[in-house]
Order: sequence, then C-alpha cells, then structure tokens
Amino acid sequence: MFGLPVRELIRHPVNAISYLASDPMQIVLTVQDEYAAVREAKGPPCQYEFDPEWEKRLHEALGLEWPCPAAAEFQEFWPRLIRELRDKGIDAGPLAFQWWNDGDAGLSRSIWCLTRHLAPGRIIETGVAHGVTSRCILEAVKRNGSGHLWSIDLPPIERYWREQVGIAVGDDFADLWTYIAGSSRRRLPKLLAALGHVDLFVHDSLHSERNVSFELGCAWAALAPGGAIVADDVDASWGLHSFRQSVPVAQSFVCEAEVSRPDTRRFNQKGLFAVLLKPRPTRQ
Repeated sequence: MFGLPVRELIRHPVNAISYLASDPMQIVLTVQDEYAAVREAKGPPCQYEFDPEWEKRLHEALGLEWPCPAAAEFQEFWPRLIRELRDKGIDAGPLAFQWWNDGDAGLSRSIWCLTRHLAPGRIIETGVAHGVTSRCILEAVKRNGSGHLWSIDLPPIERYWREQVGIAVGDDFADLWTYIAGSSRRRLPKLLAALGHVDLFVHDSLHSERNVSFELGCAWAALAPGGAIVADDVDASWGLHSFRQSVPVAQSFVCEAEVSRPDTRRFNQKGLFAVLLKPRPTRQ
C-alpha cells in the first residue's frame, strides 16, 4: 500500500473525524508524510536499470542452485491463490485495492524464494492491502515449519476497503501472523526494538523517498547478517537510490514486475522492485 492519502480524509469527513478522535497523532504523521510525498513528486523521476537475469543472479549470490525448486513450488501455488481471490470477487493486480496494487508475481516469487531459502525466523512487512504478499510469506513459513510475520499497515478509512485488508490471508495462519495497524513511521521502530533483529523485511507502504529511506534505514540497521530486504515500486521515488548511496556494501538487484495487466502509471507499464542482501561478516 502507499499509505493513507489525505484525499481519503477529505472524501470521508465523518469517518475522518472519528479516526482523528481515536488517534490524532497518526493523522499528524500521515499529513506530514503525504505533504513530503507531494513535494517530491514535483522533482524529476528516478530511472533505474533492471536486471533481466535478476532471479538467476540472486540465487547465485545466495549460493543456491538454479533453476530453483522453491520457484517451482511458487508456480504451483500462485494460480491457486489468484483463483481464491477471484472466487471472492477480487481481480488481483494493478489498481485492485483503491489506487494501490496487489503484489505481482515477480515480487511475490522473490519473497517466496527468500523465505524458503533463508528460513527467516522474524519477518516484517509494511503495507498489506489484500494481503497477497502476506499470504505468500505465510505459506512459505508454514512449509518451513518455523517463523513469524509481523505486518504493519495503515488501513483505509472507507469501511468497504478496510474490510478487504488481508482478505488473501484467510484464517489458517493465526499463530504465524501479527497484524499491526498504523504507519511504519509510528510502529516500525518500536517493533524492531522489541524483536531485536529481523531476518527478512518487505517494504510496500508509502513509496516516497522520505519514507523508503526511513524504512530501509531502520530495517537495515536491525537486519541480521545474511538477511534480505525486498522493496516494491522502487521506480516511484529516489528512495532506493539514496539508500544504496548510504549503504554501498548492500548487494542489490533491481527487478521488473510481472503484472497481470498494464499499469499505465509506470514508465514501463509494469513497475520495478528490488532485492537487497546484507553480507555476512568475512572471516579473518
């Protein structure tokens, strides 16, 4: 998700007043984030070159075989998930959740493989929407036999959309999933402090440079050696560029999304995501 736009507050004033009364600090933080995003949008777009062989190179960087058995698992799972959503009246893909996108097949497969290969015990994601990537993580965690997902999400004000948050997850993962309502700026530092470290982090909330830099910076500092970060929609801002300049040791792969239909808002009608690996300490 991209956060809680100010336009929602304007379109739904009654709900907004109730929301403001229940959590005024969240409204203040949301307005600040949205204001910064609007200012950023006036600048030039950041262009990234994607690697058409990112998947093979990622597995090589992890010292894993290619073709990947875990990717084959995903290819069996993905159509089943899409059918489940269609049975619920949801056509997953670009602009399927208000003006936000569901996780695409490429992004979801990268997260699936990282979860299966790294066997992360502590996983955090920001942004849920229908919960497509949440479900992929949880399915992979269940196959691993260990691990837990914490999802930080600022749900929409409109009740219709709030009721669809996480609908792809279903009811079979209650012991593996913790949903935390609120923005990452408010919830992420406290969660990382409580957990001590994170093994896999997925950014899919507000994609402004300000927020991407904040999330990736927090996550990287708490990321265990050998852990990974996946960031969706990196072509939406300069956030990834700024982060990679500040952390040159990060091995990163920019990847082209695999969308179910064109996303006309994107320069390539698909969008980009990125995978970043934190190296293990070298032995002396």
